[in-house]
Amino acid sequence: MSGTPEGPVHPEPAETHTAEPALTERDAGRREAELRDYRAAFRVARLAMALVDRDGVVVAANDSLGALLGTEAGALREQAAADLVDLASDGRTWHAYREVLRGRRSRFRCTRRLKHADGRSLWAEVTVAPVPGDRRVLLSIADISDRRELQARLRHLQMHDPVTRLPNRTLFFERLAAALEEPAAPREPHEPHESYESYGYGRTGRIGLCYIDLDGFKAVNDTLGHRVGDRLLAAVAGRLTECADSDGYTRGGGHLVARLGGDEFAILVEDSTGTEQLTDLARSVLDALQEPFDLAGQRLSVSASIGVVERSGRGTTATALMQAADTTLYWAKADGKARWTLFDPERNAHRMTRQALSSTLRPAVEDGEFALEYQPLVDLADGAVRGVEALVRWHHPQFGPLPPNRFIGIAEEDGSIVELGRWILRTACRQARQWQKDHPRERPLFVSVNVAVRQVWDSDLVADVAGILAETGLAPHLLQLELTESAVMGSAGRPLQALQALSDMGVRIAIDDFGTGYSNLAYLSRLPVSVLKLDGSFVRGFQDEEHANAADELIVEALVRLAHRLGLTVTAECVETAGQASRLRRIGCDTGQGWLYSRAVTPERIAELIGTEPLPA
Repeated sequence: MSGTPEGPVHPEPAETHTAEPALTERDAGRREAELRDYRAAFRVARLAMALVDRDGVVVAANDSLGALLGTEAGALREQAAADLVDLASDGRTWHAYREVLRGRRSRFRCTRRLKHADGRSLWAEVTVAPVPGDRRVLLSIADISDRRELQARLRHLQMHDPVTRLPNRTLFFERLAAALEEPAAPREPHEPHESYESYGYGRTGRIGLCYIDLDGFKAVNDTLGHRVGDRLLAAVAGRLTECADSDGYTRGGGHLVARLGGDEFAILVEDSTGTEQLTDLARSVLDALQEPFDLAGQRLSVSASIGVVERSGRGTTATALMQAADTTLYWAKADGKARWTLFDPERNAHRMTRQALSSTLRPAVEDGEFALEYQPLVDLADGAVRGVEALVRWHHPQFGPLPPNRFIGIAEEDGSIVELGRWILRTACRQARQWQKDHPRERPLFVSVNVAVRQVWDSDLVADVAGILAETGLAPHLLQLELTESAVMGSAGRPLQALQALSDMGVRIAIDDFGTGYSNLAYLSRLPVSVLKLDGSFVRGFQDEEHANAADELIVEALVRLAHRLGLTVTAECVETAGQASRLRRIGCDTGQGWLYSRAVTPERIAELIGTEPLPA
């Protein structure tokens, strides 16, 4: 009958090449009965099966296969088996199937999505294996649609956030990794995921990401409770999805909106068209979130900070993209929140450099990577060098010589300024004492050392100074400590007590960059200060001698007179021309410091200046 196998399907060889003993009538009858049983089992089996010859043509198919595909079993004969179950749609599966037909492989199994004659789809597990003792192969197809549907449901629950119903962090990173794959390596169609077209590079080869963090969401949870917080998150998710779906640049099924955790969301833009698309999307998100939310009688307003990254997909990793997005989100927060910020490679390089410097700062002190240079402080009246300011330099093994403004701020942030400051103070005092020993007949130079406020708070500065002076033998009046105006003005409690103790010890206290901070002149009289160092911005106003600004000169003159009335001396910074020096001398400024006299130089060069002719003024 039609659809019945035309030969044995179990291990009795159909052809032999050696003589066999003649079968007895009893044996022949038994074998014929077995063949009838095999054919009957093949015909009525619930498992869909087909017998296929070595050319891949269906020789016989059972009724279960016809029912699975929505046709008569007899109609399947003489058809290519690969066409019936879609075995030629990808190279790897086609190769494996051909290897079984040629007898070079024992069996293979794959999953295929098949079409029923009525148009519906079904998932099937296809197995191809040789028939023992026969040149043909057996094709068996199991309907696994119910199992696949269950897997899909479980996967959906596993890959989606229960509060917002958005894709969760796991699915987001799966999609992101897939979007960054090479187009030449797509997913196999039989794998239990969406089609590769929804994952690949698309037509531009670029990818974009908006990394979103709600501003002040914790306050909502803390004051109104987690139930209201969850409602707010769900409402935010709805607006983000609307923004992503309405993006005018979108091609196809829109962008992936995901909740990464807490109040953090992400919008993944595959096949992006450039930064303009991403920044337009970020603006629309900010506008959408600024509209108040009505949540069961609660009217809430929120804002968001957004880090925006857009780049070529080739050569980018998921880790690198997320690091850039996280960094950019941090910038948006630091810049004031309620804004989007675009990733800036130059700014990021600066941040990376800061991190590298921060991680190597502490061991650099022990490794001897720091050195001090000294800039002369010159008496404006006679041009004699009265003192020097110690300026630290970092001879970094990777970045080369670094000035203080590249690392002092970092040292203050991470607390390493205490150890570094102690090293600077000890080195400067030891050097000043050495100059004094080497030139006993000359007037000794005082050394001025900058001190950060954190050194006052995080260490016993008074004890450190006293111990270093005793250790080096430097007289207290030959040490001057410089603190910025913003650090000194308004000092109270421990800082003021430390400054007073240092002053009582005989150490001179100077206010650096005076005129740029609080300028609380009334408070100045109550501080144990000996010296004011005028900020360079005042002195730079004297540079244009032909068009001098009279107001600048009046301000400096007033400051000098006030300082003198309070018993303070005044040092002018950034003196670069003889004209500036002349006008400062005429006003009554005591000392000057700047390139007119000398840049910061090595200790050996300072030693050469001691006892020589006064520097030109």
